Amino acid sequence: MIKTYITKLLDKTVRWSLPLCMAVLPLNGSAQIVVDDDDDDDEIEVVDEMGNKEEIDFPEAMTYDMDSLMSQYMSKTYLATDNDCQMKNENVTYDKQVYIDRLHRMPTIMEMPYNEVVQSCIDRYTSRMRQSVSYFLGASNFYMPIFEEALDLYQLPLELKYLPVIESALNPTAVSRVGATGLWQFMLTTGKAYGLNVNTLVDERRDPVKASYAAARYLRDLYNIFGDWNLVIAAYNCGPENINKAIRRSGGEKDYWKIYPYLPKETRGYVPAFIAANYVMNYYCEHNICPMKSQLPVKTDTVMVDRNVNFSQIASVCGLDISMIRALNPAYRRDIVPGATTPSPIRLPISDISTFIDRQDSIYAAESSTDKRLEVPVEETVVKTTTAKDRKSSRNAQWHKVRSGDTLSAIAKRNRTTVSKIKKLNGLRNSNLRPGQRLRVR
Repeated sequence: MIKTYITKLLDKTVRWSLPLCMAVLPLNGSAQIVVDDDDDDDEIEVVDEMGNKEEIDFPEAMTYDMDSLMSQYMSKTYLATDNDCQMKNENVTYDKQVYIDRLHRMPTIMEMPYNEVVQSCIDRYTSRMRQSVSYFLGASNFYMPIFEEALDLYQLPLELKYLPVIESALNPTAVSRVGATGLWQFMLTTGKAYGLNVNTLVDERRDPVKASYAAARYLRDLYNIFGDWNLVIAAYNCGPENINKAIRRSGGEKDYWKIYPYLPKETRGYVPAFIAANYVMNYYCEHNICPMKSQLPVKTDTVMVDRNVNFSQIASVCGLDISMIRALNPAYRRDIVPGATTPSPIRLPISDISTFIDRQDSIYAAESSTDKRLEVPVEETVVKTTTAKDRKSSRNAQWHKVRSGDTLSAIAKRNRTTVSKIKKLNGLRNSNLRPGQRLRVR
């Protein structure tokens, strides 16, 4: 009953991602893989034993260029190319058995087998993506401790910390073409199902800490269903219902490599890409890849605010770089901390916390000028529907031009009408008149 309930919950929050690396071929198959080396080509052509060809895209995160990765504040501020690196910037290739032995020696619980598809993903990382791998290694100092703590809390294999490498290329604000967001690429429904708040002002899928703990719970639940880590990784990509369908169509097999032909093709390369990411993050030196130099970011702390606060006002009053505030608070998508809705934290360098507290009144005062209005007066309006009778009456209307000394009572008496009728015809609220004013009297 519990597994059935969780499966239904997860099926409702299934996360579809983009076509991934390439088709996974059976380990004992006779198929071959042909790779197009065109630098602009993000596809691999797979030819099976029957001669059928299929082109499948690499994961979106495996197509990010270095400029997009280095445009982030954290990257620009705390990462730099290691110009002292003594290794030649040339990839080194090895015999098949070397890769098999290295994968076997990695200290992992999860199975890390070798096949041609895994090799093609490794080649992608160690050749065309060398600079990106350097970035991953440098950025790991920011994010891996967070991932490891979350995974360890739920007693999950620590090698899962490399899942965000193939999900988001370690970009906390990454948004895929289908809307998956953050380091762990949560879709909206999945994120909300695992406690991440998402609205116009806040998107906790972009919060490295909260998203990591949500991802750990999601992975734990998937393992409780499937009991196999390769199936868990595949389900993280295409959703548990698709894995269950593949198991049924394969006759009840519960091995990723045996249900491969029945998986969505965007999932067939997902596990090989994950294995390749684990390999390159452990054996980068053997391929002459130098990690980027990284400085640990400044120590930070949070302050709770109970009013709406705009990043620009904090930056102006406290003399801070707004880009830094955004980098430290990626969950706030409109540069607004919505403290008025619920007390909310703002993360700042420890050295600036006291400044924020001392100048809090000034920040709030500046903010009040941009607050949304709580109450808006509405002028009284008179809506009148024009009928045929009204139009005829309008054509027969009689008018009086006010002269100096005229009063409403005198005008009414002169035109054989009443003061109240004149007021109604002209929309007057009082008896004040001005010379030259035209009044309708009939």
